[in-house]
Amino acid sequence: MADDQNMHLVIIRHGESEWNKLNLFTGWTDVDLTDTGRAEAAAGGKALKEQGFDFDVCYTSLLKRAIHTLNIVLDEMDRAWLPVHKTWRLNERHYGALQGLNKAKAAEEHGDVPQEDLPYTECLKDTIARAWPYFEQEIKPQLESGKRVLIAAHGNSLRALVMQLEHLTPEEILKVNIPTGVPCSYTFDKDWNILDKHYIGDPATIEAKINAVANQGKAKK
Repeated sequence: MADDQNMHLVIIRHGESEWNKLNLFTGWTDVDLTDTGRAEAAAGGKALKEQGFDFDVCYTSLLKRAIHTLNIVLDEMDRAWLPVHKTWRLNERHYGALQGLNKAKAAEEHGDVPQEDLPYTECLKDTIARAWPYFEQEIKPQLESGKRVLIAAHGNSLRALVMQLEHLTPEEILKVNIPTGVPCSYTFDKDWNILDKHYIGDPATIEAKINAVANQGKAKK
């Protein structure tokens, strides 16, 4: 599957967590996966294996919903022995006083506030400021040396990477909704141009998940 000239990266957002299910701002609260989340991670691992993906090194956050997602994916691929680097720099965006609040209720109380303006919180810009330098210093050299990399992390820490990799504006990245438990494959040339980007799995399921993520933060009418 690998072409020596190109670089291969797969990112996966953790499966549904206990607080995702309740539509709460989770942030750095260390909640675990639901049964659905574990099933999502297993399906992601199966899809990667079926499509012939393999990896040399993995990265995740310090939060168990991402760590357990990665473990499940690697188990499905029979790759539990792969080296895994864990860092707080890939943690979810810290929601401060909003952590534990229901997203729809918060939207009602604060209006449908643009995400970067939510009160008492780390904004996406702050998340980028910790996640992207880690990618540049630690992950980029691995990819440039020919290693195939898998990152299991969170909606906003992955958005921080996607924004930079795809050269998106702050407005554009806010419209990017990363589905839970669905691997996304990137192939880059040696100059970091994207040759291919695609989600791995059933297209209808992926579309439904993207729409579900997009609707989480809207005030209930």
